[in-house]
Amino acid sequence: MGTQSQRKYSISSLALVAVAFIAAVILSNQLFRGWRIDLTENNLYTLSDGTERILENLQEPINLYFYFSDKATENIPTLRDYANRVREMLEEFEDAADGNIRLSVIDPLPFSEDEDRAAEFGLQDVQLPGGRDSVFFGLAGTDSVDNVEIIPFFQPDKEEFLEYDLAKLVSTLAQPQRPVIGLVAGVTMSGQFDPQTQRMQQPWAVYSQASQLFDIRSLGTDFDSIDDDVSLLWIVQPKSLANPTLYAIDQFIMNGGNALIFVDPVADADPMPQSPGMPQGMPPMGQGSDLAAFFDAWGIDFSAQEVVADAQLALQISMGGGSRPVRHLGFLGVPSAQLSSDDVVTSDLSSINVATTGSFTASDDAPGTFEPLISSTTSSALLPATRFSFLPDPGILQNDFTPDPDQHIIAARTSGTLPSAFPNGPPPTTVDSGDGDPAADEEPGNHLAESATTSNLILVGDVDALSDQMWVQVQNLFGQQIANAFASNGAFVINALDSLSGSSDLIGVRSRGTFTRPFIKVEELRVEAES
Repeated sequence: MGTQSQRKYSISSLALVAVAFIAAVILSNQLFRGWRIDLTENNLYTLSDGTERILENLQEPINLYFYFSDKATENIPTLRDYANRVREMLEEFEDAADGNIRLSVIDPLPFSEDEDRAAEFGLQDVQLPGGRDSVFFGLAGTDSVDNVEIIPFFQPDKEEFLEYDLAKLVSTLAQPQRPVIGLVAGVTMSGQFDPQTQRMQQPWAVYSQASQLFDIRSLGTDFDSIDDDVSLLWIVQPKSLANPTLYAIDQFIMNGGNALIFVDPVADADPMPQSPGMPQGMPPMGQGSDLAAFFDAWGIDFSAQEVVADAQLALQISMGGGSRPVRHLGFLGVPSAQLSSDDVVTSDLSSINVATTGSFTASDDAPGTFEPLISSTTSSALLPATRFSFLPDPGILQNDFTPDPDQHIIAARTSGTLPSAFPNGPPPTTVDSGDGDPAADEEPGNHLAESATTSNLILVGDVDALSDQMWVQVQNLFGQQIANAFASNGAFVINALDSLSGSSDLIGVRSRGTFTRPFIKVEELRVEAES
């Protein structure tokens, strides 16, 4: 009898434990619904603050259609793993958007309506090695007025920028109007009348490409205010700008505006006027440009009187007249190894060509962060800019060339709360009071002594990188201008304009860690064993 009582007691206890467990599960599902813990080293499943603000500020629903050929990739585990990563990130977007993102996951089977719709969106179907059917792996997004943005194909080698690409697509649909770029250029990039040929010169290819994606508004080089709808300044070769213009630029940046700035110690794209004493047959020296007052305030030094020379990156150039090409230490072909892989502007570029470029350094007490984008190698040095004037044979630069141990920074991103270049307020101006005497200084207005929000700037020490001869061949084919790029200069400019013209939230979404993790210890043991 005692045994039967113990058995009944045990069964009753197990039943109570089971009921308690089920109740605990139901209760935890209710209390902790939506709770998640991200235990990955790089917080791969935690959205950045910038992305969360973009999603929280959505004013209308956005439809996202994730097309992935699930059935056709059954035997491609690496691609399927990355597809799961993309889908999970999209689900995070959907959860954080509080109903303003509607996600649809679609397997576009061959000869189906889904496949036709994916093609209509412009998604790429890729034929993978060994596969019978083409594979779709892309994203299409639409808003309430049928604007469409797409990611044609998710490339696994760009995984660290997955969150940025998704956030950019959503941000673009949320604000579909083209950003207004204010161009402040000391060189004519948009084309001009050539009195020698009596024809209009073609715009620079980089200007034409940017005009297709952005609303480029030329501000000239003499102004004292900037329109409120300008979201970004593109400053190229700023020579001898007057104080009112400098102050307008300064306060634009202090008010949260971003800028892409190109300066140059020797800009061959902007030659000095011919003078009577100039040797016959010699090309005129390029003019220099600087924004010393701004750079000094930001704790940045620019080598306005020195040029970066690099024996490892030197390009071969033709001097004409049937002479053999010669390596020019001031004309550099910068490969991907010298481009930042951590910044979306340069991560996917192959090479950038520059000519007689300057370099930047940041002081230890610089108020903002300073991140190199383009750098020379350790086989480089700074040479006086005067050595590049009237240079008949660039080969002579190699005669006494001695590299220094530094990598010189050709382009960089600086961001943070920056001080004004006019700490004491606007520069003094005089107006005519009507009696012939100058009146007192104008009312200072709402002067900002430091940036109201985080400023984001990209600084480039070379203007020639924008000119066609450094990166593109433009041919006229049946009346159409066809551009064939041999370097990534144009892509660099478009990436920079695209990055800086976005919201501060989008700019703040930087690269993340990758989902695929190598077996580091195993690799170390393998290398040790092989050695």
